Amino acid sequence: MDTAQHTKELLKKVRLIELKTRGLSEHIFSGEYQSAFKGRGMTFSEVREYQAGDEVRTIDWNVTARFGHPFVKVFEEERELSVMLLADVSASGDFGTDAQLKRELITEACATIAFSAIRNNDKVGLILFSDRVEKFIPPNKGRTHILRLVRELLEFRPEHRGTNITEALRYLNNVIKKRSIAFLLSDLMDQGYEDALKIARRKHDLIVLRTVDPREEELPNVGLVQFEDPEQGTLRWVNTSSSTIRKAYRAEALKRQNRTRELLRRAGVDHAVISTRTGYVKPLMNLLKERETGR
Repeated sequence: MDTAQHTKELLKKVRLIELKTRGLSEHIFSGEYQSAFKGRGMTFSEVREYQAGDEVRTIDWNVTARFGHPFVKVFEEERELSVMLLADVSASGDFGTDAQLKRELITEACATIAFSAIRNNDKVGLILFSDRVEKFIPPNKGRTHILRLVRELLEFRPEHRGTNITEALRYLNNVIKKRSIAFLLSDLMDQGYEDALKIARRKHDLIVLRTVDPREEELPNVGLVQFEDPEQGTLRWVNTSSSTIRKAYRAEALKRQNRTRELLRRAGVDHAVISTRTGYVKPLMNLLKERETGR
């Protein structure tokens, strides 16, 4: 395909994603996004004495102890927030056995979040990472900026194949100094990143969207199949006709899911599972509603 044709095809893909995800952001997510994040970007203003109806969580316990009766912290809402999208572009994202690849799922979810954010007058930035940060686009506003992010998500080809979530979160903390809303979109096929989640959560409003594919959880009975680890490049033959092997595969997948779920719980991070089979709309909607009602 020549350059002109390639550009034409890319622009067509960008336009299709814009039409789909912008509609979702306008008609489905606009209210949920605003409700879930309004008041999250707050700056401390002053303390005053407690009044009936004040939330207990706003009590300043140090000042309360000093004066012997309750005082609360008063915050002012910032005019705008920054939303950071941390998108996993490692080789495992090119896996998908159902409606789409995990990478395509991440692209659409990012686009929907981004269009929801700019409708709320927030800035949006992007970090693409594998086992290192591959690209950083600083937060900005406007449709043109969002379409640039979508083009990068569609077109970008990483130099490395692995996954390093710790490095991505460390980079986020270093380049984004003010508190942001940070979405980490990844299959979380990595280890040793719990401390990085906890550190990032203290500085930012961190949400994890974990991508999955049905075949990562259960093997079909299709005989002898060669499997490749996309990040390591290793090959292995597996006899899927064996019920013992299928049961062991399923059991290991459940263990991995439970370990990841428990890790995210310990880190105190809000999260949802998005699937190449069922998509991201319902899980993301439910997560935003839970955040609204849980505040």
